[in-house]
Amino acid sequence: MDMNKAFFLKKEQVKPRWILIDGAGKVVGRLATEIADFLSGKREVTFTPHAAQESYVVVINAEKIEFTGKKFEEKEYVWYTGWRGGQKRATPKEKMARGHEFVLRHAVKGMLRRNKLGNAEIRHLKIYAGAEHPHQAQIGVVARAAV
Repeated sequence: MDMNKAFFLKKEQVKPRWILIDGAGKVVGRLATEIADFLSGKREVTFTPHAAQESYVVVINAEKIEFTGKKFEEKEYVWYTGWRGGQKRATPKEKMARGHEFVLRHAVKGMLRRNKLGNAEIRHLKIYAGAEHPHQAQIGVVARAAV
């Protein structure tokens, strides 16, 4: 490698990479950090800030993720519906009861870039409540991530 030349990743050089992560017993924030690193490509040798990496992350057992302290009951997600008096609040406990995916996806999205690349990266995150997932063929080639 010539040290006098800068490396820029080209679209043709990008190869899709699939990572399987088991979320059972993992803390949400720490797990989200690892997932964000994989999605943004910062774990790759060929990381280029302006280019999207083709890293896909499949998280299984998302219903078994954990919070530290009292965050499961006391943390609040706040959003506004657009209507008068439409400010809504929910705890992670309520969100997990409705759907397992929101809490982890929200944590990861907050750690990604706020531009077109971040929007493309969050689409590469696949979250499943149980151990079953439809991506066996892609993941069969790549080993499990040690997170």
